[in-house]
Amino acid sequence: MTDVWQECMEFSVEITKRAGKMIREALQKGALLRWIFSVYCLLLFCFNMTDVWQECMEFSVEITKRAGKMIREALQKDIAIMQKSSPVDLVTETDQKVEQLIISSIKEKYPTHSFIGEESVAAGAPSVLTDDPTWIIDPIDGTTNFVHRFPFVSVSIGFTVKKEIEFGIVYSCIEDKMYTARRGKGAFCNGVPIKVSGQEDINQSLVLTELNFKRETEHFNTMLANVRTILTIPVHGIRSPGSAAVNLCLVASGSADAYYHMGIHCWDMAGGAVIVTEAGGVIMDISGGPFDLMSRRLIVASSRAIAERISKEISEFPVGRDDTEG
Repeated sequence: MTDVWQECMEFSVEITKRAGKMIREALQKGALLRWIFSVYCLLLFCFNMTDVWQECMEFSVEITKRAGKMIREALQKDIAIMQKSSPVDLVTETDQKVEQLIISSIKEKYPTHSFIGEESVAAGAPSVLTDDPTWIIDPIDGTTNFVHRFPFVSVSIGFTVKKEIEFGIVYSCIEDKMYTARRGKGAFCNGVPIKVSGQEDINQSLVLTELNFKRETEHFNTMLANVRTILTIPVHGIRSPGSAAVNLCLVASGSADAYYHMGIHCWDMAGGAVIVTEAGGVIMDISGGPFDLMSRRLIVASSRAIAERISKEISEFPVGRDDTEG
């Protein structure tokens, strides 16, 4: 696939050659002022070229709004529910329709880009992160909330290039809160800048996690023991809103101070991860090491002190990876 930055470089080389030719011609004619103005206009045009990833982000915000509208409309009707891997792993027709809307719309505009989508992977598509521009999509993050009409339901889109998250979008569509972040450009909710709480004292913290059914008794017991461990540090409390993407945004906006989770997926994390870091938060692996998007586990917090304390206190259990079987 074409390297976008190489294209930019080759384009600027050609522009520079043209600028040099103009200089030589101006020196021959003595038209210095006219030359300065012409070169300025040429270079201004060159450096005002469309930012490709910004264009992608703006386009996906519009698609996300349409997806959110589809979800809100579906909530007014009967919801057809199906099971995936277990009686508590749910999918609805709306999940599938929303993912189809998002992927088909993006493919039409960016046909060479790659995709990892929750429902596509469930249907057998590969979950492999490459260097290609890749859209990582959760059409409804919080499907169980959606089924019960519990109001934390979101559309999550993360966009990666060379395996780095360039931007993230999380639309909490019932609340009508559009969270966005672009790498190096800050984080926003409905266009207003957001920041983490800055809390560094875990005793003063509100912590988020999710409690889900685990087939393996040992894993289930570890999950419950971790909750007890965090509560008895003590902290102000633990909450479980039911949407990983929303949880990340609650930390990013300062409504909670930390969130930890084992067993989620890249599509749960990709949109919100960059929103947290651009809001000034910390993201790391459960072990305390660097965050790995495909690892199915993370800690985010308002400060490194809190993230490291949670890492030290909780026990791990195996959850596999998104890019390998098992």
